[in-house]
Amino acid sequence: MENQYGICRVAVAPLRADASDKAEIVSQLLFGEHVEVIQKEERWWLVQNGYDGYQGWMDFRQLAPISQNQFVEMHDCKFLVPKGYNHVLKAVDGSLYHLSTGSNLPFYKDGYCYAGEEKFEVTFEPHNSSKADFKAEVTETSKFFQNVPYLWGGRNIFGLDCSGFVQTVFKLLNIKLNRDASQQAEQGELVGFLAEVKPGDVAFFDNAEGKITHVGIMLNPNEIIHSSAKVKIDPIDDQGIFNRELGVYSHKLRIIKRFVE
Repeated sequence: MENQYGICRVAVAPLRADASDKAEIVSQLLFGEHVEVIQKEERWWLVQNGYDGYQGWMDFRQLAPISQNQFVEMHDCKFLVPKGYNHVLKAVDGSLYHLSTGSNLPFYKDGYCYAGEEKFEVTFEPHNSSKADFKAEVTETSKFFQNVPYLWGGRNIFGLDCSGFVQTVFKLLNIKLNRDASQQAEQGELVGFLAEVKPGDVAFFDNAEGKITHVGIMLNPNEIIHSSAKVKIDPIDDQGIFNRELGVYSHKLRIIKRFVE
């Protein structure tokens, strides 16, 4: 099949494990994220996210076509929807799109962005991730998402899974992370001891089989912000995360990684 490329033209599009509305949601696309089409089955297309390489099935009607050159250009999209809950695009027909923090503003210029041939007026000041200061902003950016509910596969301000939360925070700060916790654990530089932790370091946790299953952002050597039931701050020590509500250690610490020295 000849390579085909698309861009998400809705606020949030589910990526599913199979070609069915009933299939598990494994991740989500946000507005303006670009994909390569891998396979087609009627209205269901298997796509690969150009940002993190993650694959899933989606309804092709939630995509607008783009060229290969546009697909490549989108790899370096720095204009994003900023932190907040009232960021709106206006389509040519006057209809509105309410976007989630961290969504792309593709091909942004002079107050407009474009999804394929569709033109949208940007009614807010974009966030330019290339100007972000990681060390100065990581704590505030992480805490913006506090109390967002946990959602398996979620990547938006009304539902985030643990790795989706970390990936979104880092995207706003101009650092590209993979999608799943186990994939993110392969990135960054190892931090030897909990006492050496700096704000923005990322802690990973494993299960009884030794598989990385959880991730969160360190605020300091004693506190972590992570998505578990909701995005929240919990105490952490060498054993792992202590859940005050359950009165037990809920996640066993495996490793800590640093992405900015």
